[in-house]
Parts: sequence; C-alpha cells; structure tokens
Amino acid sequence: MGYTALYRKFRPDTFADVKGQDAIVQTLKNQINADRIGHAYLFCGTRGTGKTTVAKILAKAVNCEHPIDGNPCNECATCKAIAAGSSMNVIEIDAASNNGVDNIREIREETTYSPTEGKYKVYIIDEVHMLSIGAFNALLKTLEEPPSYVIFILATTEAHKIPITILSRCQRYDFKRISILTIADRLTQLMKEEQVEVEEKAIRYIARKADGSMRDALSLMDQCIAFYLGQKLTYDNVLDVLGAVDTEVFSRMLRLILQNQVAELMKMLEDLVMQGRELGQFVTDFTWYMRNLLLLKASDDLEDVLDVSTDNLKLLQEEAGMVREDTLIRYIRIFSELSNQIKFESSKRIALEVALIKLCRPEMERDETSLLDRIRRLEQMIQNGVQVVNTQNSGYRSASHGEKAGYNPEEQISADIETTSGEAAAAPLPEEAAAPEDLKQALAKWRNIVNATGGRLKSVLLSAKVQYNASGEDQRLYVVFQDFLGERYVNDPGTKELLEKIIAEQIGKKVEVKMMLQQDAGITQARLVNVSVEEKIRQQVHFDNIEIED
Repeated sequence: MGYTALYRKFRPDTFADVKGQDAIVQTLKNQINADRIGHAYLFCGTRGTGKTTVAKILAKAVNCEHPIDGNPCNECATCKAIAAGSSMNVIEIDAASNNGVDNIREIREETTYSPTEGKYKVYIIDEVHMLSIGAFNALLKTLEEPPSYVIFILATTEAHKIPITILSRCQRYDFKRISILTIADRLTQLMKEEQVEVEEKAIRYIARKADGSMRDALSLMDQCIAFYLGQKLTYDNVLDVLGAVDTEVFSRMLRLILQNQVAELMKMLEDLVMQGRELGQFVTDFTWYMRNLLLLKASDDLEDVLDVSTDNLKLLQEEAGMVREDTLIRYIRIFSELSNQIKFESSKRIALEVALIKLCRPEMERDETSLLDRIRRLEQMIQNGVQVVNTQNSGYRSASHGEKAGYNPEEQISADIETTSGEAAAAPLPEEAAAPEDLKQALAKWRNIVNATGGRLKSVLLSAKVQYNASGEDQRLYVVFQDFLGERYVNDPGTKELLEKIIAEQIGKKVEVKMMLQQDAGITQARLVNVSVEEKIRQQVHFDNIEIED
C-alpha cells in the first residue's frame, strides 16, 4: 500500500481522540447516551478544526452495535463499513460540486426508504453554504419534517451564507480554532509514534504556522519530514522548508527601524530575497512579532499571552523598553494594511520596501500617531545636541511673518537636520542639598513610601529614580521609571493619587507627583533648569501652532 498522509493516517476515530473541541464532543456524547439525538446538526468553523471528522464519528456512534460511553466501538461490522466508506447508511455529499436542486431532490427521494441495517441514515453535506437558493429551498421541507431514522449533518466554513430558515432547524455547533499548545502536544505525541525526532522549537513553530488548524499542522509536518527524511527535524530546517524567517532577524530589523537605518534595512531585505524567503509570509510573521511586543508592554502574564520561547522572551523585553505603544500600533497598522494588499501586488518587494521606509519616516504620513513620532524625535534630537536647521529659507517662514504661498506646517517639521558640535546636552538636575524641604523629606522617606504600596507597582517603584528641582521653581516630585514596565502608571490618575496620599501621610505635607519614563526624563530635566524645549523647537523649525505634551 502507498504512503498515507499524516492527517489521514491519524484522523480520530473516537470522540476521545478529537482535540480542542471538548464542549462539542461532550454534548454529542451526552445526547447519544441519553438517546436524545437531533435530526439536524450544523457544524461551523474554520478549516481543519474537526467538523467532518466529528460528523463521521457521530455517524458511527449512532449506528454502532456496541457503543462505549457514547463512542463507537470501531469493531462491529457497522463501524468497519462506515470507516471503509462502504456503508449505505452514511452518505457524504460535497455541496461544492453537487449544489443543484436535482441533487437535493435525490436526497429527498432516498430518505423515504428506511436503512437496511443499523438505526439511522446519516447525510453529511460538506461545504453546505455552496448550495444554490433552489437547493436550499428543496432541502428545507426535508429538514422541517424528516423521517425519524434520518439525521442531517451540515458542515460549513461560512455559516453567514446559510439562510436563516435552514439555521433555525439545526442544532448549531461552532468549532473553534485549536490552540497552539494543543496542536503542539498532538504533534509531539504523533512524532513519537512515527519515531521521528523533532525539536520542540520546530514543533511550536509549525503549530503557530497552522493558525488553529490541526490538519494544516499535520500537512506542514509531513512536508518538513519529507524534505529532511531520516534526519532530525530542527527549527532551522523548518524555517528553510517553509520559507520563513527566524525571530532574530525580526529583532535586528526592528532595531534598524528604530534607528532609522534605511540603507541597512534594504540590505537585510535583499539578503532575505536572495535566500528565497516568501515575502507575504515575512509580512505576516513580522506583524506577529510586533504584536508580541505590544502584548508584552500591556500584559502581566507574559508567558501565558505570548507565543515565544524562553530564549526570545528576554530579547523581547529589552526591545519593548525601546519603543512606545503608540509607535508599535502605527507599525502594526502599516504592516496589517500591507498584509491585505501584498497578495495582489505585482511586485511584493517594492510594496514591502515602501512599508519599511514608512516605518522609518513618519513624515510620509499625516495621521496623529505619525505626527507624535515626529515631534518626539525632534525633542530627542534637541536634547542630544542636534539642531534643526532651515537650509532653504525660501521654503519656510515664522508665524510672526506674513503667509507665504505653498506653506505647509507639517512639511516644515521635516526640515534638514544637522549636528551642532558646540551645543551641550541638557544639564543634569541640581544637587540634593539645595532641594526644598518638603521634597527632601519625601526623598528621605521614599523607601517607606514604596513599602506602603503593593503588588506590581511596588516592584516597579523600587527600581525607579526620584528627582526634583533644586531651584524651587518646580516643586513637583518626579518619579522616573527605568523601563517599559512603568509605562502603564505614567498617566494613571489612580496611581498618582495613591502616591500623593502616601507621601502626605509620611511627611505631613502635600507634594504633587509627576511620573515619566526614563526615555522622556531628559526632556523634563531640560524644562526643570529653564530650558524650554517647546520654545527651542519653535525657534528652530518655525512650527508655532503645535502644542507639546509633558
């Protein structure tokens, strides 16, 4: 006998073998055990989630001569006939190619005859949404008043295309996508039975690539095993076969984007193209990578939410502290749009190149998040001793002058940038000795203040720096978080109120608290020593109608 594909070889033949659909399986078993079997079922869900498999198991279970706890025995003559496809009691119909009125009329005529053996005649109609309107109308009467010995099982990936009159006459079961962990566990079990050595990391990648479909996972595994027949299947092997890109490549690429290294990005893309990587898959995987970064910044339960290895988690944590949430959302939006378009592009490479340049050049877009990125970048340049220079006076003007034709304030923020060697960076905060008395007391009792909090806030505050303005012009206490973990508290009024209340209890005075991230601290320090960043930007780029937030 020839080779049998893995998804056919390991197709479940009992409810116990069905993975990831526990609620559906238990409901059907209860119905069989209680002899409360319905006359029409509708199985909905994405591809490869077990709709047809469960339908066949149900067909065997209701006709089995010796059922075991709602499961077919798979030993009796009826079970074997159904499994071999030779039973006259189970009729499978592909609605994609048998979607006419005449096909359904044949079914109606057949249902008038009771089964020659077994209890029920079971009709499994796959892709039922492909039936014509006339065919649905022909099916309607039979579904409404079926013979007691007939069961219809309708399967579809697009339930919204089925008329409501059909839906209302069926018990509907929605098959959900199978989790990555469930697929990985199943693959691990089957590879042991097949005596194929596979790295755990490779199995997890295939499970994620399957996108919730067990059948897709088994097909991908089959493909990889065939390419490296007789060898251990490693993570790198899987990437080679599927034309995928390693996570480390995404990490290097993101860092280049954050550094605006367009030339280096294009070189990396050239290397990927020459290695034969599939660019559509690259876009999907890089979007997923940025999704992981965004979730990492927003979630406490990192390992439960993220689908990454322990090796990559530390790298992700480092990068999460390098990029803001709104910037990540802009990146994801650009790549999500590209993912929808790239399949129709005549040149995928050009479309990807444009998207990567957009990530590096927020001035190419006019949305709010891009504008915030541009302002933030200018603030950082000024703090680092970079001056924005107007190199073409004819194209720019100050707000105090008259209007000039062709003036566009958003374009002015893209003025040429030059490094000024003689300009110093922002001055450090003054020494503690000159601080106002109330701020000095708050700093002295900071450990007690932190201990009065609890949970995650306490651990984040322990690593934060506390600063103040010694001149007395700004009497706020600045709490500077050292990494991304503090981002959720920066603009949280509840946390601010809590800290101010604890400080008042500790020192007997009210002190206003201002929280920020380390990456924004330099800008605030400049303000504390009377260096107006807003004014400096306006002077350099003549952009008078922008308001910069603290």
